[in-house]
Formats: sequence, C-alpha cells, structure tokens
Amino acid sequence: MAAGGEAPEKKERVPRPPVDAAVQETYLEGKTILIDKPLHWTSFDMVRKLRSLLQIKKIGHAGTLDPLATGLLIVCTGKFTKKINEFMAAEKEYTGTITLGAITPTYDLESQPEQQKDFSSITTEAIHGATKQFTGEIAQFPPIYSAIKKDGVALYELARRGVDVKPEARNITIHSFEIMAIALPLVSFKVVCSSGTYIRSLANDFGAALGCGGYLSSLRRTKIGTLSVEDAVSVETLEQLIAPGHAAAGK
Repeated sequence: MAAGGEAPEKKERVPRPPVDAAVQETYLEGKTILIDKPLHWTSFDMVRKLRSLLQIKKIGHAGTLDPLATGLLIVCTGKFTKKINEFMAAEKEYTGTITLGAITPTYDLESQPEQQKDFSSITTEAIHGATKQFTGEIAQFPPIYSAIKKDGVALYELARRGVDVKPEARNITIHSFEIMAIALPLVSFKVVCSSGTYIRSLANDFGAALGCGGYLSSLRRTKIGTLSVEDAVSVETLEQLIAPGHAAAGK
C-alpha cells in the first residue's frame, strides 16, 4: 500500500492471502465503513482496495471525494449498500483553504494558477462580508472539470477535448460558511452544505466576489450527516483489522 498520502502504486499481481471466513462473512452480510481518505487517492481507489482485501464484489462508496481532498469517505458492503443513497443525500461539513489572488481552470490545484491579481487591499471585513452572499439557498454553477454528464459524456472529458462546456446552474444550500483564519493569500473556512455542492465552485465564486480571484488549495470532509471523520479509520488501520497477514506482507 502506498504511504505518506501518495496515490496507490500499481503493482504486479500476486496471489492474495485468504481472508478469514468469519471476517469476510460480516462484510458480506453488510457493514458501513468510515474511512479517512488520504491525499491523492481517488474514492474508487478505496473501493478497489477494500474489494481486494475482502475479496467481495458488493461494495460501494457514498459520495466522491476528489483526489486532492482528504477526510470522511463512507464505504458500504453487502446489504448496507442500500444505504448509499441516504448517505449521499445527507448534508456535508468541510474545512479547507482558499488561496486568493489567482484562479485555476479546475478551481483547485489539479491545474496551474493563472490570471494573478493583487490581493493586498482585501480587508478582513470584506472577506467575512463576502460569505453572506453564499449563505442560504443559491444557484451554483459546477466546475467544467467535473463528472457531471452531458449527453452521456462527463464534462471534464468534453473540456479536455476543447469543447465549449457550459454547465447548468444547480440549486444548493449553504447552511453555514465560516471564516476560521486569514493569513493572506490563504483564507481558512468551514462550510456546512447540502448534497450536490461543489466546494471548488464556492472557492472560485468567493474569489470572484472579492475581485481578486481565488481557488481551492486544500479540502477535508469532516462530516456526512451525523457521521464524523473523528470516528473514521486510516487505510493502514483498516488493512490491519481486515487482513493482518496481507498488511504485514506489504501487499
């Protein structure tokens, strides 16, 4: 398994040690697993990892986290996969940072900052004040680099082909948007929002409202409904719990 939050390496296929039948049966029957997703892993990387460890097929996650985000990822197995839609519809809590003074095509650090602007005149009052227009029910345009599909094709695929993509606005709800710290160009925040909210879009729109641009430079999902990342386990811990021999072998 990859260490230090790096993307998992693709290794040569090797025989997998058998899973303890009693352990496997509990996951086949159904479990909800709270994972603290590491940086650079995709949500499907986590599902693939667990599918390999448990050697079961009925498994899925309840809401994608971008590779550059960390935090709470819910994975369901067996009959508990029926709960996935319920978890996906729940409100979410995030913490993170917005970097002011530039924008990026993806609204985060998946692409390079551009169109740098001076942010030195942005005041603390302006930063706090700008949150008000993004609180409550708002119409939000998703990033063009997103998995939303148009005519069956993901928007990010169209964008990469150079197609002029114009996503439609979605009604979402920002229950709270708190500024936790300011150390320009970084603005730390905490957001509680409805399902379907793109924090990348919020960062981009927030920077635009301040007149200097902004992009999401870090993100951590801390809650989904009543479930908290404080109760989640790391990939390493989960590996030890499910297949100690597998983890010890470094496979």
